[in-house]
Amino acid sequence: MSNTANGTGKKSEFLRKLAVSLKRRPSVIPFIALIICFLVYSLNLTHISDTTAKIQGVGMGLCGFATMLFSMLSFVCFLNAFPRRKKPHIPMLILMFIMFGIIIFCDYFYLGRITNALTRADNPIEIGPTTMYIQQAQSVLHIHMILLIIAVALIVLLPVYSKLLRRINTSIIVEDNGAMGEIDISGEN
Repeated sequence: MSNTANGTGKKSEFLRKLAVSLKRRPSVIPFIALIICFLVYSLNLTHISDTTAKIQGVGMGLCGFATMLFSMLSFVCFLNAFPRRKKPHIPMLILMFIMFGIIIFCDYFYLGRITNALTRADNPIEIGPTTMYIQQAQSVLHIHMILLIIAVALIVLLPVYSKLLRRINTSIIVEDNGAMGEIDISGEN
């Protein structure tokens, strides 16, 4: 029974420490969302590159490059926009939201090029076993756009849920053993 109680004690202490760290720095939540968004795109970059090489639509390579570049630069803007124990820097926030707008536009433009290649009247590209990566690229771009919109919403709502996080009681209850009256704090001998 002590192992179970000790395991739950460790879990509750971990959750308490996690809540304390989130109370101190709530900007970690949207940063993790941005990291997940970046990983989804970059780990599936092979499908996107293969799709660009197969379709060879105007601006597709540039859109893929711009999405990767602005995704990495948005990390720098985010870290500069939310410095530790200081107020957010508004110019960096504006620059970061401009980058997010460019990324969403590039994803949307790229999806449009894929749709045009699949539905064009002359020589449309058909998705088969050898060109399955095109469909995977479409899925990745849709997921990337959704995750980026969620990350933007988390950034915009940061003041709201940071106030809610501060309301969480993370104090430790210290039990009194009854010996507090016996401690002499007067300093007299």
